Amino acid sequence: MQHIIEGFLSFQKEIFPQRKELFRSLASSQNPKALFISCSDSRLVPELVTQQEPGQLFVIRNAGNIVPPFGPEPGGVSATIEYAVVALGVTDIVICGHSNCGAMKAIADNANLDPMPAVSHWLRYSDAAKAVVENKTWATPTDKVNAMVQENVFAQLSNIKTHPSVAVGLRNNAIRLHGWVYDIESGAILALDKESKTFISLSDNPQVYFE
Repeated sequence: MQHIIEGFLSFQKEIFPQRKELFRSLASSQNPKALFISCSDSRLVPELVTQQEPGQLFVIRNAGNIVPPFGPEPGGVSATIEYAVVALGVTDIVICGHSNCGAMKAIADNANLDPMPAVSHWLRYSDAAKAVVENKTWATPTDKVNAMVQENVFAQLSNIKTHPSVAVGLRNNAIRLHGWVYDIESGAILALDKESKTFISLSDNPQVYFE
């Protein structure tokens, strides 16, 4: 904890004074253009990976970068999506998974989650991805986890389209959806391609999007 406090003190003393005008402009309003939904994993930092300044990304982070389908009792993820689309007017939504995801590994390995009932319940929102992955044979456990990560991004993109605000935005061509998988070791990102429905290099295809 002391290391975290020292980091804040360094920010307050060295970084903040250099960016004072930026923070002054953000003090009373925000105008992010993208909603970024990623895993809570400490190794994935959306603003670092995308090199965005404060105020440019509206971020949701949770175990497994999951988006529950819209329902009669919407929770925090649903409310945040709705606020981003309706109140802030974001034009792009990114759902970003990552390599070696603990949540996806637990699903792929059929891990015993009895000690973590809340986690077990939460990961049921990835059942569609699990069904696709379990329907195939994989050469190695790593291949299975990697497939689970990708299929989960695909499944959560399907889930987010059930949200009324997103459905309206897509229908009016006011929103674009992006599915990404970030590789921690290489720093590369694979993006879901609209045409082929496969993941391709974002570096080689910077214009790619899902819908």
